Amino acid sequence: MSIENLEQIAQAMVATGKGIIAVDESTGTIKKRFDAAGVENTEENRRAYRELLLTTPGLGEHISGAILFDETIRQKTKDGVPLVEAMKKAGIIPGVKVDKGPVPLAGFPGDVVTEGLDGLRDRLKEYAQLGAQFCKWRAVIKITEDNPSSTAIEANMHALARYAALCQEAGLVPMVEPEVLMDDPESKHDIDVSYEVHEAVLRSLFNALYEQNVMLEGTILKVSMVIPGKYAPKEAQVTPEDVADATIRVLKSCVPATLPGIVFLSGGQSDEQATEHLNLINQMGPHPWPVSFSYGRALVAEALKIWSKDQQNNVAEAQKAVYARAQENGAAALGQWKKR
Repeated sequence: MSIENLEQIAQAMVATGKGIIAVDESTGTIKKRFDAAGVENTEENRRAYRELLLTTPGLGEHISGAILFDETIRQKTKDGVPLVEAMKKAGIIPGVKVDKGPVPLAGFPGDVVTEGLDGLRDRLKEYAQLGAQFCKWRAVIKITEDNPSSTAIEANMHALARYAALCQEAGLVPMVEPEVLMDDPESKHDIDVSYEVHEAVLRSLFNALYEQNVMLEGTILKVSMVIPGKYAPKEAQVTPEDVADATIRVLKSCVPATLPGIVFLSGGQSDEQATEHLNLINQMGPHPWPVSFSYGRALVAEALKIWSKDQQNNVAEAQKAVYARAQENGAAALGQWKKR
């Protein structure tokens, strides 16, 4: 694939008023979601649930792409059509999560580093053959009294950059995701600490991407918003406007204007918080890059709740809920969302 193609795909991923749906939970993570909803965690239930989401009528009006799990990119609809083909027909770009998750970083208690580089070149070739056009790798940065260490930041950003270079070699757009956790049980930090950590992480990331010869024009940044920790004292909580302002300041300080676009993860926010923050950020524009969303829970939580009550008969109703959330966040990506 040519460099121009990478640029075109990256730009299509952040098309005006559109965002990306994340349905890439690992089998363990989706088990937790299914358990909470009273759904048995079988391969068929996972397939049916993800088919429900990805074949929602009209979804492509507000969703540009979807991040899949390894299992999902290989699955078919109940009618035998590969899910990837059904997505492309609906105008939704197929992507896949390729990291193997975080593990403890030896020598640095409390810090983690994401694994998955071993054998990645061959896996990327296979994903491209299966129809993927972009990939995602998530680095996890925890804030505690002692974390993150500068070593943890550098190790994770180096891995993200190595992954991104391998993606582009395989003709796939890399989505690089450094997530600064806000809902870890030890997340008691205020917004100033969140800002400082985001700044250190983003500076390290773009330095690593530069060193690995990653073409920024064919790369998408998926990032957390600058938010106080979920368990911070009451006096550390801030307004939505504070979150939007701090987030934009750190992005303008650290993210090159050549990047095609930025998408946010919802990362422990409520559905409405994630939408409101995105809306405010866009109302503070124009920005050097399109700013949109790549949400999982904030798009699908309501749909799962509806579907779980009657998996046979509630598909259409659950799809309406997915469409409504996609529509609301599409409006927020334009700064046009209205609070209900």
